[in-house]
Amino acid sequence: MILVDDLDYRYGSQILFQGASLKVESNWKVGLIGPNGSGKTTLFRLITGQDVPESGVVQVPGGLRVGYFDQKVGEMGGCDAVEQAVREAGRVYELRRELEELEQAMADPDNLEKLDQLMARYAGKQNEYQSLEGYDIEARAKECLAGLGFTPERMSQDVAELSGGWKMRVALAGILIQLPQVLLLDEPTNHLDIESIVWLEGFSGYRGTVIMTCHDHEFMNRVVDRIVEIDEGKLRLFPGDYDFYLAQREQEDTQRHAAFERQQAHIDREMKWINSYRAKARKASAAQSRLKKLEKMDKLEAPRSRRVRVRFKIPDVARSGDDVFVCEGLSKSFGDHMVYLDLDTHLRRGERWAVLGINGSGKTTFLKLVLGELEADQGKLKRGVGLEVGYFAQHSTELLHPHATVWGTMTSEFPADSMGALRKCLAAFGFEEHDMDKTTSNLSGGEKARLVLARMLFRPPNFLVLDEPTNHLDIESKQALLDALSSYKGTLLFVSHDRHFLQELGNKVLVLEDGEAQVYHEGYGQYVQSTGHDAPGAPARTPA
Repeated sequence: MILVDDLDYRYGSQILFQGASLKVESNWKVGLIGPNGSGKTTLFRLITGQDVPESGVVQVPGGLRVGYFDQKVGEMGGCDAVEQAVREAGRVYELRRELEELEQAMADPDNLEKLDQLMARYAGKQNEYQSLEGYDIEARAKECLAGLGFTPERMSQDVAELSGGWKMRVALAGILIQLPQVLLLDEPTNHLDIESIVWLEGFSGYRGTVIMTCHDHEFMNRVVDRIVEIDEGKLRLFPGDYDFYLAQREQEDTQRHAAFERQQAHIDREMKWINSYRAKARKASAAQSRLKKLEKMDKLEAPRSRRVRVRFKIPDVARSGDDVFVCEGLSKSFGDHMVYLDLDTHLRRGERWAVLGINGSGKTTFLKLVLGELEADQGKLKRGVGLEVGYFAQHSTELLHPHATVWGTMTSEFPADSMGALRKCLAAFGFEEHDMDKTTSNLSGGEKARLVLARMLFRPPNFLVLDEPTNHLDIESKQALLDALSSYKGTLLFVSHDRHFLQELGNKVLVLEDGEAQVYHEGYGQYVQSTGHDAPGAPARTPA
C-alpha cells in the first residue's frame, strides 16, 4: 500500500534518512518510534506529499484517502464543535459544500438551460458523498466527540471558547469521521484522559491502515501489531507490539555484543600466536598463513551503543508521622455542584495512592484539599506531623525563570551539591551535556516538566503530590520518572491518565465517582480486575 524505497532526506545539515526502505501493507497497525528529531514527523509529511525526498521513492497509490492528525490546530470559531469537526473532515466536507452549491444552482431559474449538466454533476458528487457515508457525517461527529469526552453542552459551545486541548480533540474527531483508508496519527493520545484513550483504542468506525507515533505505552501495546524504528537513517520493521519490540531489540543487542566480543577474543588470540612465531623460521610460514586468513575474515563492526538510560536513586527522606492524611465525612461543593458528600479516606506513610475519576469528579480538588489549598465545607480533616510536601501541578512549569538555563536552574537551587550528582540527576531525566546551556524559555513543554521533576526529586520532600506528571513526557521520560520514583521512600499521591504508570507505581487506588469514594487496597490491577474497566467512565475492557 505505502512503499518507501532507498529514501534519502536531509533537514539542513542533519541526515534524517539514508537509503531507508519500508513497505506498509493494508490494514497494518504500525507504531513509529525513534528519538526526538529522528524524522518521525518528516516521514508523515513525505507520505502526505508535504515534503519531497532528495532521492528515492515514497509511493502512495493514487486515489488513496489519507487522514493526517498532526497536533496543529488551525483557526476555529464561529460554529459549534460538531460543525467544526465536520469542517475538519476533508473531502467529505468539500463534497457537502459542493452539493449545497449545486442544489442552489439547480434551483436558480437562470440555469434552466444547464439543468441537465448540473444534475449530472450532482449525481456524480452525490455518489461519492454516499460512498464516504457523508449523510451520516453529523451523527458520526457527535459519536466521535462523545467518545473523546465531549458532553452535549460542550458540543454546543462555540469552538473559539474551547481550550487548546479540547480543540485538539475536535481536530482528531474530524480526521476520524473521514473514514480514510490510511490514518497517520502524530501523538493522538496527547490531551486525552483514560476514558477517551480507551474509546480511541476501540474506535469501531475504522478498519484501515494506521501509522502512528505515541507516548502511551499501553495504548501502543493494545493498538499496534508492528513497530517501525527509525535507526540511524534506516527504517527497521519489527513484528508485534511495543513490549515485544523492546524484548526483541534487547535480545538483538545482546547477541550483537556477544558475537563482536567472541570475534575480538578470537582475533586477539590469533594475533598473540602470530606475533610469537612470525620471527621463528620453523613457524614463520604458518604464522603468515594465519595472518592472511585473519585479514580475509569478515570483521564485525563494534555494536553501536544505544543511549543508556541513567538511573537516579532518590535520596532517603525524613520520616513523617504514620498518618499522612485522614478525612471523615468530608463534603465539598462549588455553588450548586456537589463534588463530595461524606467522603472518608486514610493515607498512611509510605503508601502510593493513585486517584481515578472522570473529568469533573474532583481529582484535583481532592489533591488541593489534602494540601490545604482548599477548605472542606464539612467534615474532619487531619494532616500528619512532620510532613514536607512537594506539589507538581500543570502550572508548575510556568514558575521556571524564563532566562535561567537548565544548569543554572539546578545549581541555584542546590549550590552546595556536587556537580556530578546534579548532572546525574539531570541525565536521568533526559538532559545531556548540550542541553545544559538552554534557557527554560526555549524548552518544550515536556522538557520543562522534566526539569521541574528533576529539581523536585533531587532532594525530595517526604510527601509528593503529583497532578498529571506524565503529560508531555515521551515513553523514555515516563520510564525515567518511574525508575526514579521506584526508589522513593516517602508517601505518594498522584493523578495520571497513563495506565502503565498507574499499574507500575500505585499500590492503592482511590476512585471518585458520583460524590463518593471507593478504595482498592491492592492497586490499579485490582481495580481493573474488579470492575472490568480501565477507568471510571471508560468502556468495558476488551481482553488483551
